[in-house]
Amino acid sequence: MAGGTVTIDQLVRWLSRFDALMAENRSYLTELDSAIGDADHGSNMARGMTAVMEKIGATPSTAVDELFKQVGMTLVTSVGGASGPLYGTFFLRFGSTAGPVAELDAGALAASLRAGLGGILARGKAELGDKTMFDAMSPAVDALDAEIAAGADIATATAGAAAAAVAGRDATEPLVARKGRASYLGDRSAGHLDPGATSTAFLFQALAEAVA
Repeated sequence: MAGGTVTIDQLVRWLSRFDALMAENRSYLTELDSAIGDADHGSNMARGMTAVMEKIGATPSTAVDELFKQVGMTLVTSVGGASGPLYGTFFLRFGSTAGPVAELDAGALAASLRAGLGGILARGKAELGDKTMFDAMSPAVDALDAEIAAGADIATATAGAAAAAVAGRDATEPLVARKGRASYLGDRSAGHLDPGATSTAFLFQALAEAVA
């Protein structure tokens, strides 16, 4: 990462890669959600990210806050269930914290991701171990902070975050859900990956690939 920054073009690449991962894994995410949810997470996320890329392609932004306001509002208005409001809030908080800039240094990226995580927490009221997307996102943001504090460059820090998100996702499999529709299943929710945590792992995979 030249200069230790993430440009707005790389942030658009992050969104584009996430869109591609949602399309590629639409059936997989729906299969996961069919076991413990509404069976619509894959279709909702794929449809939402397609709408996002159409929106930002039609009206390109030159500032990070404008870009992620478009992203967040598009997801809130085009994705049903809990996924739209949660991912929409994440991106809205990310953008508002980043501000009207064209690139982010490591500290600004970390602060923006932390603000997005805070938005997820405020809206969903989830805690670690509830078997939600928070179980993947919280360790990912913590890992990125730790990498940056240790002096890592952005590429290394985002790779660490992606690995932590995968570990967080995998840790949801034995859990009994305490939030959302999956919680209605009680002990029968154990033995399945959480679909939200799984899409979150893809989100951080996309970020790492975009800045590598």
